[in-house]
Amino acid sequence: MESSLHPSVAPALSFNGGFVDTLGFLALQGLFTAHVTGNFVTLGVSIVHGASGALSKLIALPVFVLVVGLTHLAAVAIHRRGLVPLRLLLVAHTLMLAAFAGLAICWGPFADGDSTTALITGMTGVAAMAVQNAISRQHLKGAPPTTLMTGNVTQFAIDVFALWGEHDPAQRATIRQRLKPICTTLLAFAAGCVSAALLYLATGLWGLLLPVVVAIGVCLNTHRKDQLRT
Repeated sequence: MESSLHPSVAPALSFNGGFVDTLGFLALQGLFTAHVTGNFVTLGVSIVHGASGALSKLIALPVFVLVVGLTHLAAVAIHRRGLVPLRLLLVAHTLMLAAFAGLAICWGPFADGDSTTALITGMTGVAAMAVQNAISRQHLKGAPPTTLMTGNVTQFAIDVFALWGEHDPAQRATIRQRLKPICTTLLAFAAGCVSAALLYLATGLWGLLLPVVVAIGVCLNTHRKDQLRT
């Protein structure tokens, strides 16, 4: 059920992954919307220091798992109808990002990370990034993960040192080819993190509109390329 790789999709989603995770962390009392397992660390910090947001960090992983599962089931249903899951899932992801941005702008800032408004907003962001993770995992053939940067950094380090010690030209070419998308993904994610911090300082929660614009661009570009192929 994998879709053919659109080379521009993974870097754009990586930018959004870094952006949404960073701005969500800043705005929602340390909640990671994409790097959900990191919430176990921040949950411990919240408990020790008595900070708010413990409940949101506790329920983020179950929400993430549920949405990933539902996204998979939706993709299977779409595929059975002879449609391309990637395009429709990207649209769903974009709509959820827009909902996250809209709720954050309307209800924020969030002094209490466990308030009803903060929980609804935060879990909407978690759901949006769960859809992105499902897309990255199942529908971007050959692309590095768009939010799991620890794995990408690990592969980057392995390939760099393998390239350093490899003398066979064919093997070196293979390693270089594998390194290109990983480097692009890492740079895009880092750019998203930095952009989120700067925009948060300049515009507050209005900065969440940028990943929505990026996601819309991804949808339009993917649709255009699919139309050209047909």
